[in-house]
Amino acid sequence: MSRKLFEKITIIGVGLLGASLAKACRKYNLVEEISGFGRNRENLEKAKSLGIIDRYAADLADSVKDADLIVLCTPVSRIVPSIESLLPHLKTGAVITDVGSVKGPLVHEADNLMPEGIFFVGSHPIAGGEKSGLEASREDLYLDARCILTPTPKTDTHALEKIGALWESVGMDTLMLDADEHDFVFGAVSHLPHIVAYALMNTLGALRTKQDHEVTAYSGAGLKDITRIASGDPVMWRDICLSNQTHSLDLIDRFQKTLSEMRDVIEKKDGQALEEAFAAANKYRLKVI
Repeated sequence: MSRKLFEKITIIGVGLLGASLAKACRKYNLVEEISGFGRNRENLEKAKSLGIIDRYAADLADSVKDADLIVLCTPVSRIVPSIESLLPHLKTGAVITDVGSVKGPLVHEADNLMPEGIFFVGSHPIAGGEKSGLEASREDLYLDARCILTPTPKTDTHALEKIGALWESVGMDTLMLDADEHDFVFGAVSHLPHIVAYALMNTLGALRTKQDHEVTAYSGAGLKDITRIASGDPVMWRDICLSNQTHSLDLIDRFQKTLSEMRDVIEKKDGQALEEAFAAANKYRLKVI
């Protein structure tokens, strides 16, 4: 691109998502300067030495000074406090976005915090991997993935267009959802599966045979497939579940009801009902894949 989308961006949290965004911005020549900020100085030094970021600052105020765009790539519980801390140091016209996978509470709080001339647009790029951190970052992480934007009636149209252009320029398809609807949808398709995977691994991990053998020592590819997401960062997923508490609890209840119904069918030895339940699951999964 001949004309850059932003002159200076600041990425707060130079981990998997933040560093991958920096690499993609570099690859597609989207920005003039990339500044990094985070709590781990060693991580920032490494990011600078690898050319992922151009500079980093010792304090938040310096890191966001003159930034056109600030991208918050921190755990969701720290996004609103970070916004509160950086707002006094931003120039007029600056745009803030995030990569959090919970949007409702965050977007509404951010809207209330924005002063005149500073803009917030909620983003949820659906990208990641089993491994986290700077070392796992890659320039094509966002390629051919989806990004959900969650504008509100208060969202500035021009800021929304700029954030949409950013994610589309690194290879994403952008969609828009109401923030609360987003949290129900992703509570169902992402947060609940993680909760189930963690619960399943905790159930199986604690099991031993009468001869004191760990049952997981005998597992095959099927268990690895179904529990892969239990490798996710515990801090990140703690924050996600608590931030999306209402939907998390509702969806756990729905899952427990389905599991209880399946238990009843097995107890009654109702083979036909059990087969029908499994066949329905087969059909639902075909829609997913």
